[in-house]
Amino acid sequence: MNFTRTTTLLFIILIFMACDNEKPENELKTGIWRGVIIAQENKIPFNFEVIKTKNNYTINLINGDEVLPIDEVKIKDDSLFFNMHIFDVSVKAKIVNNTLTGSYTKNFADDYILPFKADYGKNNRFDNLKSNNNFDGTWETTFLSAEGKKIPAIGIFKTENNKLKGTFLTKTGDYRYLDGFARNDTMHLYTFDGDHIYKFMAVIKNDTILNGQFWSGKTGYKTFVSIKNPKAKLPDPNELTFLKDGYGKISFSLQGLDGNPVTLADKKYKNRVVLLQIFGTWCPNCMDETKFLSKWYNENKDRGVEIIGLAYEHKKNGKADFEYAKSRVEKMKSKYHVNYDFVIAGTSSTKSASESLPMLSEVISFPTTIFIDKKGNVRRIHSGFSGPATGKYYDEFIDEFNFFMNKLLEEE
Repeated sequence: MNFTRTTTLLFIILIFMACDNEKPENELKTGIWRGVIIAQENKIPFNFEVIKTKNNYTINLINGDEVLPIDEVKIKDDSLFFNMHIFDVSVKAKIVNNTLTGSYTKNFADDYILPFKADYGKNNRFDNLKSNNNFDGTWETTFLSAEGKKIPAIGIFKTENNKLKGTFLTKTGDYRYLDGFARNDTMHLYTFDGDHIYKFMAVIKNDTILNGQFWSGKTGYKTFVSIKNPKAKLPDPNELTFLKDGYGKISFSLQGLDGNPVTLADKKYKNRVVLLQIFGTWCPNCMDETKFLSKWYNENKDRGVEIIGLAYEHKKNGKADFEYAKSRVEKMKSKYHVNYDFVIAGTSSTKSASESLPMLSEVISFPTTIFIDKKGNVRRIHSGFSGPATGKYYDEFIDEFNFFMNKLLEEE
C-alpha cells in the first residue's frame, strides 16, 4: 500500500516537472524565423531573428545583405506586436507554437493591411535554395509603367552561395538589396526593408531578359525588358535638376523641429558650406543617404560645413500634420544618431518639394542633395542616391562626393 502511494506520488511529481519544462505555446521562440507577406497575390518571403535579453525582446530584420534592428517589440497574452524600424508600419500576430499569424499595417495610409505569417526555424527565404548564374552581369533595362511611361535603369546581378543578388539603378536612385534565385530560365528577386515590398520575376533568352514583371507593395506594377550591356549608363544625376534662369541661390523659411523658422540667412550657416538634403523618412534611398551623411557630418563638422534635412513626410489620415511629421523625423534622428539640422518642408511628393523650392526647375527624386558654397551660391544639385547595394556605383559616388566637398571647403 505504501509502495503504491509512493509510486503514484512520484508519477504526479514527474508529470508536473515535465509540464514545467515545456514552453507555453504562446511564448515567442528566439532564433531565426521566415516571414511571409502576401501582396497582389504574391508571397514575399523574408527572414528575421528574435533575440531575448532578460525579459525584453528585440528583432533583427534580415533583408539580403543588410540587417535592420527593431527594438519596439511587445508581447501581450498570446500576441506579438512590433513596429518596423524607422517606418510607421506595424505587425501584430498571434503566437501558436512555431507559427505567427496576423497582419502587416501601414498606419499612415487608409486601408493598407496585408496578411502576415511566419514559421520558426526557417533560415533562408526559400528551402533547398539553388541558383544558376544565367542572370549574372550588367543589364540595360527599361521599365514600363501602367500609364505607358518608360523608365531607364541598369540591372546588376551576381550569384553568390546559391543566391542571386543585385539591384536595379534608375536615374532617381536604386531598388536597394534584392535577393532571390534563378532557376532554369527564370529569375525571382525580392526585397523587404520593413516598408517596401518588392518582387521581380523575368525570363532570359540568350542575352535578353523578357517578360519582366515588378510588383511593388499593395498596388504597384511595372513590366520591364533588359539587354546585357556592361557599358550601360544612366543620365548624369548632377544635371537632372537645376536652378531656373535668374536664380543663383536658394532661399526658404521653413519650420524647424523646435517650431521656430529656419533660413539660410541664419548666423549658423553664414560663411559655411551647406548641404540641403531633400528627403523623407519613408524613402529607402533617403535612409541610405542619411546613414552616409550622418557619419560623414560627424567626421567633418568642424571643417565649416552644415547640413539641413528638408523633410517631406507622409500625411496622417490624409492631412498634413506638423507634429506627426516631426515625430517621424525625431525617430529617424534617434535611430541613426543624426546630429545635423532638420526642418519640416512639406508632404511626401515631388510636387510638394518643387512648390516649396520654386527656384528649382523641378524636384524629380527623393533624395535630392543641393551643394551650397560659403558665399551662398548653388554649386551642384544631385538627384537620387546610389546606395551600398549598388557596389562600385556607391564607391564611385563616395569618391566624387568627397572630392567635391573638399574643393568647396578649401575655397575662401
